[in-house]
Amino acid sequence: MATIYKNPSLAVPDGIQPGKSDSYSGYQEPDTRVPPKAGPVIPNISVNGIPIAERDVLAEAQNHPAKNPGAALREAAEALVVRELLWQEASRLDIVARPGPDQGGRTETERDAAIRALVEDQVVAPSASEEECRRYYDRHPDKFRSEPLFEARHILIAAPESDASARAAARELAMSLCIRLSDAPEAFASAAMECSDCPSREQGGNLGQLSRGSTVAEFEKAMLTMEAGKISATPVESRFGFHVIALDRKIPGERLPFEFVGARIAAWLEASSWSKAVSQYIGVLASQARLEGISLGGANGPLVQ
Repeated sequence: MATIYKNPSLAVPDGIQPGKSDSYSGYQEPDTRVPPKAGPVIPNISVNGIPIAERDVLAEAQNHPAKNPGAALREAAEALVVRELLWQEASRLDIVARPGPDQGGRTETERDAAIRALVEDQVVAPSASEEECRRYYDRHPDKFRSEPLFEARHILIAAPESDASARAAARELAMSLCIRLSDAPEAFASAAMECSDCPSREQGGNLGQLSRGSTVAEFEKAMLTMEAGKISATPVESRFGFHVIALDRKIPGERLPFEFVGARIAAWLEASSWSKAVSQYIGVLASQARLEGISLGGANGPLVQ
């Protein structure tokens, strides 16, 4: 029968139970029989004595994408507090409404319908006058312009970003094409057919008419700075590889007439005014309520959701 060696320095002296202190050494063996209880993720929150359950905050956080989990939980808690404030006020005023479709096309709950009816009844936002719309139009001329248009051709020398040697070779070839075509722009179509990795090579590299968002950001930025009728002096790098660009035509955006955008401006101003009015209304309710575990002082985001 084998004998198992026991280190006498680790043995528990006779008469000392696990978890009890040895009066000589001061050592206390941790009691691992009962795991420690996890603390709450968020503090206890209540509105006029009505608690907001932690599980509800955790579920609501899925609807609030944020930079970190703490921010998502904060936004979720604020949204639930606002909802509870509005529901309590709707109940106090005996407001009842028939549920209808929400913004996602789903049927509202009775509580959400009552909250909607409360806001519609209690919040009044002024309409935007034509004078106010014209003033906004005059103060923000860059907001009401047509998009610039471009007509361009390109030669793409493709290379994956993960392959450094292929990228270097692609850059070198594209640079040689820029130099060659600057002296012989009429050879662009044949060079595209010979070298380009884009299907547009079949049309001499022609991409047709382009607007904002039609191409990758680097390509678009290059066209904005180029002069019409020119070929890019250096290759334009993107995730696809290197582009040699020939900008054939550039049509700058023009300011849209007020008659074309007036209704849109009015809708923007009225939506902004309504959001501010709702925020102010909720701020009044919050100032009159007893909130514990949270403050809505800086909460502008969830107030009107």
